[in-house]
Amino acid sequence: MSRVGKTPVPIPSGVEVSISGSVVEVKGPKGTLSRELPGGLTIHQEGDELVVERPDDQRESKALHGLGRSLVNNMVIGVSQGFTKELEIVGVGYRANAKGKNTLELMLGFSHPVEVSAPDGVEFDVPQQTQIIVSGIDKQQVGQVAADIRAIRKPEPYKGKGVRYVGEHVIRKAGKAAK
Repeated sequence: MSRVGKTPVPIPSGVEVSISGSVVEVKGPKGTLSRELPGGLTIHQEGDELVVERPDDQRESKALHGLGRSLVNNMVIGVSQGFTKELEIVGVGYRANAKGKNTLELMLGFSHPVEVSAPDGVEFDVPQQTQIIVSGIDKQQVGQVAADIRAIRKPEPYKGKGVRYVGEHVIRKAGKAAK
């Protein structure tokens, strides 16, 4: 049995959950999220916990059991606390400027600055010119926006210049050997 799937999801105070069939809607202090559970999974509330159950013991149902529980748990955490991803910029002349909470201007060694717009529910914060914080209530969306920013200029293996996650280890290569 799925260890992740059978663990109940705790509901913190200030979070409301409404269930209609396989659609779960979670409201909290930071916003509202709604999602349909995959693969015929069912969910019900027991006190201040949510329990996800699978329809049968088929291989696909077992695989989706833990996924469904994780999706619901991420929704509950997102509307109560939110999610953040931190990026750092390494390189001479590489920097970021915030143009409001939804737009970011990046100077990453191209001939022109690159503008990145945030989708609804995602905000940017630039405490320093070499640091970007992406925050929002939807974990998947925050991670995707951070990955898209990183993909503009990935860290290269020789000098390590580019955009990377905070704490990311970049494997370095030796340059040309001098004669």
